[in-house]
Amino acid sequence: MLISLSEIMTTKDKAEHILAPIEMDKIDFDGNSYVFKRKEPVSITITNLGNKKVHIKGTSTLSLLIPCSRCLKELEYPIDISVNKEIDFKLTKEERAKELDEAEYINEYNLDVDILIRDEIIIGLPMRLLCSDECKGICMHCGTNLNEGSCDCDDAPLDPRMSAILDIFNNFKEV
Repeated sequence: MLISLSEIMTTKDKAEHILAPIEMDKIDFDGNSYVFKRKEPVSITITNLGNKKVHIKGTSTLSLLIPCSRCLKELEYPIDISVNKEIDFKLTKEERAKELDEAEYINEYNLDVDILIRDEIIIGLPMRLLCSDECKGICMHCGTNLNEGSCDCDDAPLDPRMSAILDIFNNFKEV
């Protein structure tokens, strides 16, 4: 959803409260696609601070379906979004980048709520998510979920230096 900031920018200390829906259905990040399980509208308060500065404060609660890092079981991951930003419209894009606020969510005098929320979600994503601390993962040979049962694959760790000898034994194995 795009919110026009031009009307707010006309009057100093003007504040506007908006309940903006999240229009995207999924987040694409790092080669993965995460689908929303639940998404509440974003409660945003935009305040004109004067001198071409705007304060944006927003909150939302949502959850994504993220696979377990070991067994790939889909998990619901809740995220509480809290945004507290001050935008100075006197700065150029390059000056904002130097201040580590590239503000892709601001295009001229428009605020793109979806990009703002997407950026906050990406920052809050865990490096890895497990369904439980005891998760056994999947078998690297047959793909069986080891939490649901065992498989008959040979899981003995082999010393890579002995692989040539193992090949000799496998070639002369009687059928």
